[in-house]
Amino acid sequence: MTAIDPSARYRRREQGLMLLLASPAVIVILALVVIPVGWLMTQSVYDNGFTLEHYRRIFSEDIYWRSFTLTFRIALIVTVMTLILGYPVAYAAAHVKRPWDVLILSFVILPFWTSVLVRAYAWLVLLQRTGVTNQMLEGLGLISEPLALVHNELGTIIATVHILLPFMVLPLYSTMQKIPRELMLAGASLGGGPLHSFLRIFLPLSLPGVVAGLTLVFVLTLGFYITPELLGGGRTIMISMVVSRNVELYNEWGAASAVGVVLLVCVLAIFMAVGRIIPLDKMLGQK
Repeated sequence: MTAIDPSARYRRREQGLMLLLASPAVIVILALVVIPVGWLMTQSVYDNGFTLEHYRRIFSEDIYWRSFTLTFRIALIVTVMTLILGYPVAYAAAHVKRPWDVLILSFVILPFWTSVLVRAYAWLVLLQRTGVTNQMLEGLGLISEPLALVHNELGTIIATVHILLPFMVLPLYSTMQKIPRELMLAGASLGGGPLHSFLRIFLPLSLPGVVAGLTLVFVLTLGFYITPELLGGGRTIMISMVVSRNVELYNEWGAASAVGVVLLVCVLAIFMAVGRIIPLDKMLGQK
């Protein structure tokens, strides 16, 4: 009889234990991700038999094209605005001394303590025609009549930028705090001015955080529902609202599933394209 290698037996035992430890997570992923996505894909091609009619409608009817175009345009605007607003905040948090960095990050994380629904309603109160913003502008004499700041695309963008700003700041801060400060000092010692050193040294090294923040905010905006529903007033029809209307108003589960599958494919394509540019570990700020 051939003797069993003790090291091989140990490896099999270790692999079995690792599989046992990972089994709860695998079950959760199967129950909450794999099975629902599989059901979604099945519904999108089944209507009393196999059919591609739901996908044909997406690529042929104007309502779907307008919703996809509007969704991607708002996602792009929101992503750019969060980068413009979030980069200075992350830069300040990464360079100030304690406890100021903790204070800055506390203000960034503080909105997470309130639900998205409450924050959306808060912006609705602030931006409506009789809201605080219009009353303040009228009191200062800057406007003669209230501005239309809600129930349109502008209100949706303002509220979405506020809600998603932390998702831009945190990846940026995670990357920036790992950049050695000695590099900027070295650039200054070699004759580079503050702006020149920033553009040639700090900005390129912070690009993984920039890409991570851009990707995260853009993808999250694509699936936003509550904020455009409340702030858009029925005039800003993003793709998530099309899915909701297909289910709630028309009971068209197949059409809603097809839209969801197309959006899922778009998101996966974005992640694959970004992954080819910058590896995932660098986007997460890991060394």
